[in-house]
Amino acid sequence: MSFKPLHDRVVVRRVDQDERTAGGIIIPDTAKEKPQQGEVVAVGPGARNEAGELIPLDVQVGDVVLFGKWSGTEVKVDGEELLIMKESDILGILENTAGSRRKAA
Repeated sequence: MSFKPLHDRVVVRRVDQDERTAGGIIIPDTAKEKPQQGEVVAVGPGARNEAGELIPLDVQVGDVVLFGKWSGTEVKVDGEELLIMKESDILGILENTAGSRRKAA
């Protein structure tokens, strides 16, 4: 099944964080917080302004982004847990990361 978000919505797959602290302590699954970083897997066409013109989104498929702790709606698509959120819930794009297609200017 394929999922295409509408308007200015974005589908994000959470990126797992390290299971160890900087000091080397292993964090059990029950104590971990859900990551606030993810990879964009689908984007909508954009929002419309008051004149009806389509304004494209700033994020692209493949971008690694940071988002707020309580952002988005969790859904399961084909057994995979994903987040659907508005582009405005995204705090920023991480550049020069392993999954990111963007390079710093």
